[in-house]
Amino acid sequence: MISFTLNGSKVETDADPDTLLLMYLREEAGLTGTKYGCGAAVCGACMVHMNGSSTFSCQLKLSQIEGMDIKTIEGLSEDGSHPLQKAWIAEQVPQCGYCQSGQIMRAAALLSSNPSPSESEIRNWMNTNLCRCSTYNRIVKAIKRASEEMK
Repeated sequence: MISFTLNGSKVETDADPDTLLLMYLREEAGLTGTKYGCGAAVCGACMVHMNGSSTFSCQLKLSQIEGMDIKTIEGLSEDGSHPLQKAWIAEQVPQCGYCQSGQIMRAAALLSSNPSPSESEIRNWMNTNLCRCSTYNRIVKAIKRASEEMK
């Protein structure tokens, strides 16, 4: 059995320890907000938080998360009221939307460690996440907006 916390709830699973966390989240836990993009920790669509730090769920096996605290986009807020989620809507960030949950989770990790980042700090931090629609300027604006609202 592998035990961990998922979005605030204790989980025990007898799934294959070699199962990728991303696949477990989507196929077993029914949490489909975390997306499969590249499978190689390059695009960031699969970004989740592990013990508060952003990480690529496409690279983590269940055997590596024993005792860990995992948070997905569904765990960020129950009703979409997190300042980042609201800022994403206000700044009209998504076009196709595929990468957005990973973008938001990466941004949430930034704001938890740096509540007032500069534009260059935001761009540097977010460079792990790709957006095929190239909404990078709107992403930066949304993060700045959320950081102001969180003060």
